[in-house]
Amino acid sequence: MNGAMAKNRTFSVKEKASVIKVASLTALAGNFILAGLKIFTGIFAHSMAVVGDGIDTSMDILIAIMTLVVSLVIVRPADKNHPWGHGRAETVATALLSMILFFAGGQLILSASFRLMEGKVLEIPGRAALIVTAVSIAGKILLSWSQYIFGKRAGSAMLKANAKNMLGDVVTSAGVLVGLGCSVFFNVGAVDLITAILVGIWVIKNAVGIFLEANMELMDGAADDKSYRELFEAVRLVPEAGHPHRTRMRRIAGYWDIDIDIEVDPSLTVAEAHSIASRVEDAVKERIEGIFDIMVHVEPVGNKQTEGYGLTEEHVK
Repeated sequence: MNGAMAKNRTFSVKEKASVIKVASLTALAGNFILAGLKIFTGIFAHSMAVVGDGIDTSMDILIAIMTLVVSLVIVRPADKNHPWGHGRAETVATALLSMILFFAGGQLILSASFRLMEGKVLEIPGRAALIVTAVSIAGKILLSWSQYIFGKRAGSAMLKANAKNMLGDVVTSAGVLVGLGCSVFFNVGAVDLITAILVGIWVIKNAVGIFLEANMELMDGAADDKSYRELFEAVRLVPEAGHPHRTRMRRIAGYWDIDIDIEVDPSLTVAEAHSIASRVEDAVKERIEGIFDIMVHVEPVGNKQTEGYGLTEEHVK
């Protein structure tokens, strides 16, 4: 396979589900080990921040289980109730993931805040908490990298979101490590709880970001104009196809569903107009990766139909 063909390689739904399954099992095993180490060590070493970090990692176990379930759902074929297939299950799961993270971050903030307000003398965390946090950082870097690679390979927004979540965990654990260091070496127990609150805020921030990305896909929105520009550039490669308009692009679990209207010479036969539409489809598929479906509607040149939706080239200039 040459370089151009390799670049435009699109995974089938079945292949994508297989990659998601492997990624999920990898995340499940890695996070199970890290969560157990952090929660056990945090309790043993009297560190609320490390326990909180462990709870955050426990959420990643739930996420891994959820992605496993998704890998079984998206592979199901289209049916009369789901004519577009079941790919949006991935997007729904991504939104659910964000809600789980938001709840976990809020609980951590509340727990640490209540302990601070109690005004009791706080224990200084043991040095074991420092060691396990350092190990956790290394482990999370590896897991985040693996999820990103799997996500990029399969074109999975859910896996990429999980990779971002795990990268956020690296930052979280690094903050915990700094807080523990201050708490242990300066003998100030409150630093551990303050760090736990900051960890919770970071978790909530990531949750909101992930939700906004998933919501963009659920609402059939587009984060930028780049894809539309590429689409119009592809149409221009077919000289007989004029005035591309009423153009809509939406994502379905990482794949593009595209509708576009073009104008052709009204004197052409149906077969000739169909041939032009087919060439437009081929040009778009050549330029844009991951096409789920594309519908090209043909109109006569000068058609004055009022456009109620969709974009034209003027919208993205």
